[in-house]
Amino acid sequence: MKRISIKEEHCMGCRLCEIHCIAAHSAYRNDLVRTFKRDKNRPSPRIMIEQSGHTCFALPCRHCEEANCVRACISGSMTKDQQSGLVTNDSKRCVGCWTCIAACPYGVITREGKRISVAAKCDLCGDKPVCVQQCPNEALVCDDQEEGA
Repeated sequence: MKRISIKEEHCMGCRLCEIHCIAAHSAYRNDLVRTFKRDKNRPSPRIMIEQSGHTCFALPCRHCEEANCVRACISGSMTKDQQSGLVTNDSKRCVGCWTCIAACPYGVITREGKRISVAAKCDLCGDKPVCVQQCPNEALVCDDQEEGA
């Protein structure tokens, strides 16, 4: 299963992972200028930075083996692919009840932007997470882990 790992000692809290994540999930797909200047309904980042003093690190979804968000979802929009281990949210089925947000022990599920009432979470951007690609210090790494590891 694919996961994003954090090298805390390399993270400087620049938030470029958040910025590129927003752009990757916006209507303008990876165009930073258009996303931030023209997209009035730009999405929320699917990765967040936690910072306290000089210590900072990124918080991505962990795509938990026993995903509380999937169990809590009343509409069935939050699902876990048994083959890949990826936990995703189907925005067309999401009713915006926020039980997934309340159930996530890591606090990495958020409300999608300001305009729509659906949950947003890391989807690993398909093959290559943009946050990993754009991190200037290589503080984020995408690796495949064996189940149970």
